[in-house]
Amino acid sequence: MTRWHDADDRPRVIALWGMPRSRSTAFFRMMTERGDFHVLHEPFSNLAEFGSVEVGDLTVRKESELTSAIRELSRSEPVFFKDTTDERYPALLDDEAFLGRDATHTFIIRHPAQTIASYHALNPEVRLHQIGAEAQFEIYQAVAERSSGPPVVFDSSDLVADAPGLVAAYCAAVGIPFLPDALNWRPGERDEWHRTSRWHADASASAGFRTTPREYGTDLATDPVLSSYLRHHLPFYESLHRRRLHPAGLE
Repeated sequence: MTRWHDADDRPRVIALWGMPRSRSTAFFRMMTERGDFHVLHEPFSNLAEFGSVEVGDLTVRKESELTSAIRELSRSEPVFFKDTTDERYPALLDDEAFLGRDATHTFIIRHPAQTIASYHALNPEVRLHQIGAEAQFEIYQAVAERSSGPPVVFDSSDLVADAPGLVAAYCAAVGIPFLPDALNWRPGERDEWHRTSRWHADASASAGFRTTPREYGTDLATDPVLSSYLRHHLPFYESLHRRRLHPAGLE
């Protein structure tokens, strides 16, 4: 029997670009549960931080080689990767084909006030660019300029409010089947995020898309540095938020 990804119109590479602390790792966990993609966890940011990353059987040590390695892997099986935008990736932005025809790029956003508070709790030395909305918007624009239609954007608040509806809409938008059983999984750390496990404790403890109210003890309004971060990144978030995908069945 022909599998969906043996069809001529199958997406060979799907990328998810997320602001830090945007629940992108939980979305990655759902994609691993599907079982129909080879999944890569933060290949660009791991290469930037650790100097090397595994892509299938290849060890990549240069950013300029990473998109080629992903392409090569996708020739044998569909690839899904998620990455964060707390750093800028110049080689990605220079790769016209990868930004256009060679990959389907999607974007998960979160209000920067929430990202700032969550990031600051893990790293009080967080810098302006690490909030990620500006770099994410730059990738979005680069992809949009090379695409026939607007790239898929969704807000993580919509994801936790209506996971079935949002994921169904996402799957329809990128051209893959919606698999409801993948919305739940067993808690546990995955090998893919072992090197950065402290950043993914919530995802490791999760069994599905849930939201847990949390107080970080940070008042952005009274912190001059963090409030300046919010002012800087908010316009980029708001621009993407206006373009966001709505859960299936909603307009």
